[in-house]
Amino acid sequence: MTVYVKGVVFEGVEFEDPNCWHLDEYVKRGGYAALKKIINDKITQDEVIAEMKTSGLRGRGGAGFPTGLKWSFMPRSFPGQKYLVCNTDEGEPGTFKDLDIQVYNPHALIEGMIIGAYAMGISVGYNYIHGEIFEAYERFEVALEQARAAGFLGDNILGSDFSFQLHAHHGYGAYICGEETALLESLEGKKGQPRFKPPFPASYGLYGKPTTINNTETFASVPYIIREGGQKFLELGKPNNGGTKLFSVSGHVNRPGNYEIPLGTPFSELLEMCGGMRDGKKLKAVIPGGSSAPVLPADIMMQCTMDYDSIAKAGSMLGSGAVIVMDETVSMVSALERLSYFYHEESCGQCTPCREGTGWLYRVVHRIAHGEGRMEDLDLLSRVGDNIAGRTICALGDAAVFPVRGMLKHFRHEFEDLINQSQSSKPL
Repeated sequence: MTVYVKGVVFEGVEFEDPNCWHLDEYVKRGGYAALKKIINDKITQDEVIAEMKTSGLRGRGGAGFPTGLKWSFMPRSFPGQKYLVCNTDEGEPGTFKDLDIQVYNPHALIEGMIIGAYAMGISVGYNYIHGEIFEAYERFEVALEQARAAGFLGDNILGSDFSFQLHAHHGYGAYICGEETALLESLEGKKGQPRFKPPFPASYGLYGKPTTINNTETFASVPYIIREGGQKFLELGKPNNGGTKLFSVSGHVNRPGNYEIPLGTPFSELLEMCGGMRDGKKLKAVIPGGSSAPVLPADIMMQCTMDYDSIAKAGSMLGSGAVIVMDETVSMVSALERLSYFYHEESCGQCTPCREGTGWLYRVVHRIAHGEGRMEDLDLLSRVGDNIAGRTICALGDAAVFPVRGMLKHFRHEFEDLINQSQSSKPL
């Protein structure tokens, strides 16, 4: 996938250069300067965390939780082992930003994790990489070796008394392992199923020890913040939405790809960056934050800016930043059928409402899409959704329900029309 716009995460990266991901190229564009600044200037852990709070960086994996605040939860005086984990299990349909970070700029992720480990007093970390991007996993392993050989990673980093060991872990392509506690279970060699919370990972995480988990893009933004200052990063975006954000744009646009833009950029400008709608078609709808985010019709989406608050006010979620663009030819019934099938297939089966309910959602939408629907099916979808949402250990159940609610809210007439057509065509 091509990255068309550079920003904080891809600052200075020349994507056409096949060696742009190498250590020497990363250092040329300012790489590891933030780590050197911390070590040489003896910046304290509290100062690093304060800078992160100033930056307004929110978790880029979907939840949008303030990163500096999350780091402050780690009990730094804990006497035993603590862990730092990067969630690169990128399995949300429409999301492909973390893959490009690993392909084009893996050292930004490594440096960000080292700085995070320093701030929280952690000596061991893992990068959990999605199982279907094995080449990116191999590249990250090479980048780790480069960092170790240069003294940026391992024992006594840059001659200091700070040591940090970072390892890559290859996942198995299960969507559920993107949920942080299921990821921890998988890291421990067990079946990837979510844990009950509380206790939360900050107090009981990997191997029962305090653990902090952040997304790939979150960590990759850290070196810029420490090097340039949290205030500068904050001012790139808007209040409560600091910095730039990677948006994975797919669907009916002329130039799909990853676009790193300031939070608060109007959606209309992002669409223009993507070359506009393919074949001159009209925009019909957009899923703004990955497949679990409720769909928004064109007239609402065109009034939105790309940030957490604007998208939430419109009735959806910024999520992972996966923007799925649909033109006027798309059947929203067929789109929902495909989404419901995905969540049905990816449910881990641990919670009965999700295990059974996602199957109900898919089968009901499937029969509507294939001419067997009944008008009462629309209320049935709503009732099934109500019996799933909020009743499961993790958010996969909610993720399966949100697309249904969004489609029925904004495009109910398409479902009704298809049902009426099907019923009128049946013999008396």
